[in-house]
Amino acid sequence: MSLKRCEICNTEEAKYRCPCCMKYSCSLVCVKQHKTTYNCNGVREKTAFVSINQFSDLNLLSDYRFLEDVGRMADRAARDGASHRPRTNKFVNVLRNRARRYNIHLKILPVGFTKRRENSTFFNHKEKKFYWHLKLIFPHSHAKFTEKRVPDDKPLCDVLKRYVDPQESDPVICQRLKIYTTSPPSDIQLLMKVEIGSPNFNRYEELDASKGLLDNLRGKTIIEYPSLHVVLKKFKTDMAVLGYSKNKDAEKPSKDLVKESSSEEEGEIRDSS
Repeated sequence: MSLKRCEICNTEEAKYRCPCCMKYSCSLVCVKQHKTTYNCNGVREKTAFVSINQFSDLNLLSDYRFLEDVGRMADRAARDGASHRPRTNKFVNVLRNRARRYNIHLKILPVGFTKRRENSTFFNHKEKKFYWHLKLIFPHSHAKFTEKRVPDDKPLCDVLKRYVDPQESDPVICQRLKIYTTSPPSDIQLLMKVEIGSPNFNRYEELDASKGLLDNLRGKTIIEYPSLHVVLKKFKTDMAVLGYSKNKDAEKPSKDLVKESSSEEEGEIRDSS
């Protein structure tokens, strides 16, 4: 490594090598710069493909340790009493029944799924209010954030302020979401994936940022908790939004998508009846 030069500044001798992208660097400054430039997290990918010509004893040892970790995780899961509990309990049933009263189709996953384990949504009987577990996805910045205990009547625009408002957002978050914080609020669009439909074709519904989750989720299907995609209208995406055409102006409704949506709703009504 001493014969290698830093691939970031190209002046000093290399002292470090990233286990993820294998880039050489000479200092902490160059290490941080390479993570930003190459969008690298610095974590070695344990399942990365290695050709037979490059396979060495170190790769064999790495695979062996990876299998040991998998074995330990499987054994720990088998000993975990929570994974052997019934799939439904009183809390889940109450949560689902309360959501049904507000015309929200809440679906609960079996125990063991990641979304089931991380979901912190609960219903406050005293306040008659949902406190949602909410995931915010910012595709243009490749970032995801989780909000817990979000009141169902809190406007979504207020929830987004700590992320997209340059005055109220955290400096670290503001820098990571720079493309959002420098855009006008009118350019920000909230989308939620339609859970019921063809698995080969993802469609999204636009939410009203001036309203809370309770009003936005009425008549919709949620799996465990809502996941919202925060997108910018000025960037073209491959997201098919209900009521909007991909080939025409965004303000003109797409008849095919509306017709398809209405036919699905009729099918759901027949199934429920």
